[in-house]
Amino acid sequence: MTRILSGVQPSGTLHIGNYLGAVRQWAATQREADAFYCIVDLHALTIDIAPDDLRSRTLDTAIGLIAAGLDPDVCTLFVQSHVPEHAELSWLLECVASYGELRRMTQFKEKGAGQESVRASLLTYPVLMAADILVYDADRVPVGDDQRQHLELTRDLAIRFNSRYGETFVVPEAVIPVVGARVMDLQRPDKKMSKSTGTPLGTIAITDSSEEIVKKVRRAVTDTGSDVRYDVAEKPGVSNLLEILAAATGTSPEGVAARFSSYGQLKQEVADELVSLLAPVRERVQELTRDPAGVAAALEKGAAKAHAVAAPTFARARAAMGLTARNQ
Repeated sequence: MTRILSGVQPSGTLHIGNYLGAVRQWAATQREADAFYCIVDLHALTIDIAPDDLRSRTLDTAIGLIAAGLDPDVCTLFVQSHVPEHAELSWLLECVASYGELRRMTQFKEKGAGQESVRASLLTYPVLMAADILVYDADRVPVGDDQRQHLELTRDLAIRFNSRYGETFVVPEAVIPVVGARVMDLQRPDKKMSKSTGTPLGTIAITDSSEEIVKKVRRAVTDTGSDVRYDVAEKPGVSNLLEILAAATGTSPEGVAARFSSYGQLKQEVADELVSLLAPVRERVQELTRDPAGVAAALEKGAAKAHAVAAPTFARARAAMGLTARNQ
C-alpha cells in the first residue's frame, strides 16, 4: 500500500487554510493509503514560544485534526517529538546537506530577513522536515505550494544519500491539491492565511461561531470593479473568495465565478457554505476538548505505531553511514 506522510505546525486551533488546504484532503484519503500525520512540535522551536503555549497548542492542534476527520484508528496520528528517530535522522541528513543549499531556501530568506540574530534551527529545519518524511519511507507527501522547495530538498538528500551510502531511502513525490492549496488572508489577500502572521478579521478558525464567520466574510477585502472573475493577479481578493468556495464545494474557482453577478452575492454564498461545513467540526472540537486524556491516549498509540516504522529505517541509515550498532 502506498504510504503518505504530512505534518502540521502546533499552532493551536486550526483555521480554514489548514482545513481546506490540507486536513480535509488528509481525511478523505486516509483509508486509501498507509497514512501518517504528524504534529511537528520540534519545528515550532525555531521561533520563540513559551513552553506552556507549546503544550496547549499541540493538544489543541490534535483536537482540531481529529475533529476535522482524521481517525486515529485508521491513520497514524502522532506528535513529532514523541518519536526520537526524527531528530536522530535529521543529524545524519545534516551531514549530507550543504550550507549553500540551505541558505537558498526561500522561507529561510523570508523569515530571517531584517533580523540581527537568526536561530540556527531556522536554517536547518528543512533537513528535519526531510527526516520527518524519509524516516517513514513515504511515497507521497501532501504539501502546500509554499513547501514545494523543501520537498525538492528532501528528494535531493534522499538521492544523494542513496548514491553515497547505498539504497536506503524511498524518494518521495509531492502531492499538491489543485484547489484550496493556498488560502489567503481575507484582509490581506496577498498573504497566506495564518494565525501567527495574519489579521484577526482575515483568519477564520474552525471553531468560529456562525456569526463570526459571516462577519469576517462580509468584511473580506475585494477589488476594484464589480465583475466576479478568477484572476489572482488583477483580482486577488475576489479570487481568494472563489478559491475558498471552490475548495469548500469541490468545484473549480473558474467554474463557480460564472454564477455570480456581484461581490455581495459571492460573499453570501461563501459564508453560507463555510457555516454549513464547519458546524459539525466545531461541535466535535467541543466534545474532544472535554476529553483531553482520550486525545493524549490516541497520540500515544500513534507514536508507538510511528516508532515501529521509523526505528528500522533509522537503523538502516546509521548502518549505511558506518555507525556501530548500539546495545538494545
